[in-house]
Amino acid sequence: MAEDHKVPLSSIKGTGPDGLIVKADIEDYLASGRMEVPVAASKQKVATAPDLDYTDIPHSQIRKITASRLLFSKQTIPHYYLTVDTCVDKLMDLRSQLNLLQESLGGKRISVNDLVIKAAALALRKVPQCNSSWTDDCIRQYHNVNINVAVQTDNGLYVPVIRDADKKGLSKIGEEVKHLAQKAKENSLKPEDYEGGTFTVSNLGGPFGIKQFCAIINPPQSGILAVGSAEKRVVPGSSPGDYKFASFMSVTLSCDHRVIDGAIGAEWLKAFKGYIENPESMLL
Repeated sequence: MAEDHKVPLSSIKGTGPDGLIVKADIEDYLASGRMEVPVAASKQKVATAPDLDYTDIPHSQIRKITASRLLFSKQTIPHYYLTVDTCVDKLMDLRSQLNLLQESLGGKRISVNDLVIKAAALALRKVPQCNSSWTDDCIRQYHNVNINVAVQTDNGLYVPVIRDADKKGLSKIGEEVKHLAQKAKENSLKPEDYEGGTFTVSNLGGPFGIKQFCAIINPPQSGILAVGSAEKRVVPGSSPGDYKFASFMSVTLSCDHRVIDGAIGAEWLKAFKGYIENPESMLL
């Protein structure tokens, strides 16, 4: 198997008896995206027209890792995408109430993304098939719900992890996200700050106003949620000619079709939407 995938055995730490390298070690190595780029490929020249002015920006280490993992993901994982609109009026009202309480207690404000992370974690607990990874021998379903959160920095993209997010309160989730995001910006994250995630949330709506997008799965996970911005829309009222305004947020679930069938992905989105549109249920 190592020979088929051109895996250097010297780069793998064996977990078998007496340090023997077993099949699972090679699978974990492949899933981690640490494959070395062939020398010939690394020295590949890009043809440039002679009259173009340009600057070559050296790759940072995090950029190299991100590029390797995302390329591995798109080349080996059969992605498909499911999008749903969620009404966030009740969510915003609850957030306002919680933040008034937080301020009175001297706590930090809760963000929309904190609520999204909590809803995603509870939906994974309700639909555990989406909290899984593909291996050659089985589908590995995790009992921990650990949510990676995409954080963009000047150095590149980081995905620190919120462990057991389904069991934590919104205040605790918010504190951990802010703390880990700051560490990411300072380039001081440790392996335990980002390893061991089972699902990822990427939000380009709140920070950047992106309406909707499709994210690339973070291997060896099987799903990632792309969160867009909220926008006001006119919706029909209860009687003819009656209209009202409501705020809707688009989210897109990217799924590994080897692990998550379409109906299962739809079931997860239904559970997620239920928590977002009835946010009090997240507090029970």
